[in-house]
Amino acid sequence: MKKLTSDQIRQAYLTFFAERGHTIVPSSSLIPGNDPTLMFANSGMVQFKDTFLGLEQRPYTRATTAQKCLRVSGKHNDLEEVGPSPRHHTFFEMLGNFSFGDYFKAEAIPMAWELLTKVFELPVERLWFTVYQGNEQVPADEDAAAMWVKAGASPDRVLRFGEKDNFWVMADTGPCGPCSEITVYLGEDLSKMSAEGVNSDDPDYVEIWNNVFMQFERSTMQPLPRPSVDTGMGLERIAMVLQGVKNTYDTDLFVSLIDTIKTLGHKTEADYRANVAPYRAVADHSRSVAFLIADGVLPGNTGRSYVLRRILRRAVYQGRLIGFDKPFFTSVVAKLIDLMGTAYPELKSRGAFILETVEAEEQQFLRTLSSGLVKLDAIVGQLKAKGGLIIPGEEAFKLKDTDGFPLDLTEKIAAHHGMTVDVAAYDTAMSAQRGRSRANANFKRGADTEVWAELNLSPSTFVGYTQLEGTGTITAIVSADDVKHDAAVGTEVQIVLESTPFYAESGGQVGDTGTLTTATGTVHITDTQRPIPGVIVHIGVVTSGTIARGSVAQAVVDGVRRGHIQRNHTATHLLQRALRDVLGEHAAQAGSLVSAERLRFDFTHNKSVSIEQQRDIERRVNTWVRADQSVTWAEMPYQEALDNGAIALFGEKYGDRVRLVHATSGSNVGEPGYVSRDSRELCGGTHVTRTGEIGLVRIVSEASVAGGVRRIEAVTGLGAEQWVEEQFEAMRGIANRLGVTPAQINERIESVLTDLKASQRALEALTAAATGSQADTLLANAPVSAGITYVLTRVDGNDGAQLRELAEQLISKQSAAVVVLTSVLADKAALLVMVGKGAAGKHAGNLVKELAPVMGGNGGGRPDVAQAGSKDIANVDAVLVKAQQLLGLA
Repeated sequence: MKKLTSDQIRQAYLTFFAERGHTIVPSSSLIPGNDPTLMFANSGMVQFKDTFLGLEQRPYTRATTAQKCLRVSGKHNDLEEVGPSPRHHTFFEMLGNFSFGDYFKAEAIPMAWELLTKVFELPVERLWFTVYQGNEQVPADEDAAAMWVKAGASPDRVLRFGEKDNFWVMADTGPCGPCSEITVYLGEDLSKMSAEGVNSDDPDYVEIWNNVFMQFERSTMQPLPRPSVDTGMGLERIAMVLQGVKNTYDTDLFVSLIDTIKTLGHKTEADYRANVAPYRAVADHSRSVAFLIADGVLPGNTGRSYVLRRILRRAVYQGRLIGFDKPFFTSVVAKLIDLMGTAYPELKSRGAFILETVEAEEQQFLRTLSSGLVKLDAIVGQLKAKGGLIIPGEEAFKLKDTDGFPLDLTEKIAAHHGMTVDVAAYDTAMSAQRGRSRANANFKRGADTEVWAELNLSPSTFVGYTQLEGTGTITAIVSADDVKHDAAVGTEVQIVLESTPFYAESGGQVGDTGTLTTATGTVHITDTQRPIPGVIVHIGVVTSGTIARGSVAQAVVDGVRRGHIQRNHTATHLLQRALRDVLGEHAAQAGSLVSAERLRFDFTHNKSVSIEQQRDIERRVNTWVRADQSVTWAEMPYQEALDNGAIALFGEKYGDRVRLVHATSGSNVGEPGYVSRDSRELCGGTHVTRTGEIGLVRIVSEASVAGGVRRIEAVTGLGAEQWVEEQFEAMRGIANRLGVTPAQINERIESVLTDLKASQRALEALTAAATGSQADTLLANAPVSAGITYVLTRVDGNDGAQLRELAEQLISKQSAAVVVLTSVLADKAALLVMVGKGAAGKHAGNLVKELAPVMGGNGGGRPDVAQAGSKDIANVDAVLVKAQQLLGLA
């Protein structure tokens, strides 16, 4: 058996099949671009699904890949199994070879045999092969069995299994067929090897490769005209076999990562072997996190973003089980990038952004963890005191809603204390919140998707790239969800023309407005949408006469509005190019809105864009505008567009042919701050023909919209001029109020701020003196027991900071003291406990845990200081009574 590194295995596999006529196809993104039913690519065939279904033609009939895959759910992919299990992973690599109607079993099986026994030099005596045993519909796959024997396998090593193990289906319809799996025996004693171990739970038998032979149509089970082959070999498993280890975490794919974790945590090999699960989980999760971020996913609260956040936060929590109480995970991810960056260059090209994203999320979660653990500890303590074993779902939801503390972590900590969480009540609280969110949302009525889908209309012809007016026959009218033959004045309608210059909302660009006029009536169009592919729906109201299906309509787009939209859309492309130049190539589009009034562009970036950077971006774009460079567009094959440097959106589905919009940078202009690279984007929107038509671009705001996502809003043309005028008028108003010229505003503000700071210092001195006097009075009247002074009092009108200041004054004057202060301010109650160094045996945090529930609050803290808050002000005095009891003063 040849001992190879994982990199050598990957390369050997690809090279073997390339030498046999296969095209080496790069791994697709983890985000499937052609399958909305999948959250992540989970097998090698995902990027070829449309090819297997006959919906897409590729320029090759044989392919081989090393595909990035992610599985975080399903029968064998429970996230909680990653770490405790020696072979479970979230991220893994799938090596595969594929035939799209080219070769079949007669060629696939001999190639598989040759790779395993000649290239990898696996001992034949350790190999087992399974084939489909057949049923009443499909005969046994004796062809595959015979071919394994012909290749060199002993007949007794070819086993037959049923549909569960050896028949593959894509869905209820589409390709399906028998599969043949290869299993290797890893046991020390060959005499103990037997057929019963194959497809069992015995860890000595490891399935390393599956060859799927697509030869039937699932719905009819009739033979396919062009049978195909889809194979998958997990790199982690074959590496385990070839490197002579019993679990995948002992392969070179993970050993360096685990060594990094040990070094960071100052742990020994013995420490690791005594507690392997958290180390393995952190190592595994570093791979998922890095590759997801590289493929454009950012931590968030929904969909793929939530999966990423959950994996990342699980890694950080697992780190606590190792002993980390400070950020460490970013360093592990950095090691992963170093290890796999050569095989997957996107890791290195986006490395800085990946690490920034991980660092920000890790630090945020550590803060969440600290805050949530304090509150959860208080909840657990209260339950234990009452003998309770179930954490209320409402409390778990409150932790999630207010602190971002995830339910799965609450469940894990509850289990540690022998408790459970009322998940049903949690779900009820979550559903109630979603209901409130829906009730508060404003939805725009759009085209009725179901109605238009049922009509099965031919696609509309869009002519609006080159003209704003045109004629077209009305092919359908819908009103109030019903199909109509005609519509009279005052009726809200949705209309389809066979040909139209109206642009339908898509790609962030809003739909056109304008008028439709027939011989008998007029419709004012307020929006244009595309509810189903190819069908352009004009939404509006009949303003005169009647309109009828079959009539010819004169369609006129509001040209002034379209002009504003086009300026904003082209400016968005220029803005994206300038953003990438200034911030880095990681600044990828995460959303956009192009309207007549302004443009909005969301992009991936982990920190705010400074004023200096905004000015730089703005300067580059406006230099481009003044250069009056050409903007052109052309249709071309998708791959050709990418080869030309086009920017495509992560996860976006593109057809074989795409529209490339190209704005020339005009780098020969030589003006300082110029964008040196052209803008090339895949885009179906409408644009100006020269950058000079934009006129002027001004950034009006920059803000965060989600973790790792920033938003810039900008105005162009007349809108930009108006915005500049408004800013100048505002500045002139400020100058008048200050009694200076606009140029003197900053100087005057500095003077006012200096005076204000002097006044604040004087006030603070007076306040400190008053607080010191108050502290003297309280101490003079405070009871003393066993050498400890107890100050328990209510001082309304003070916030948390003021309570702390008073407590510090008291402790500075008397170190052998326990201070319990309450206050009511703005209908909120506050509690602070501080213990001096001389008050041995007293614990502020424990006191607050006991006192906070009295006023309906939660809280905690350190032994020397702790605090709590509540909206219940009725029981503030009861807190002091309880404190007297706890301290033995009552």
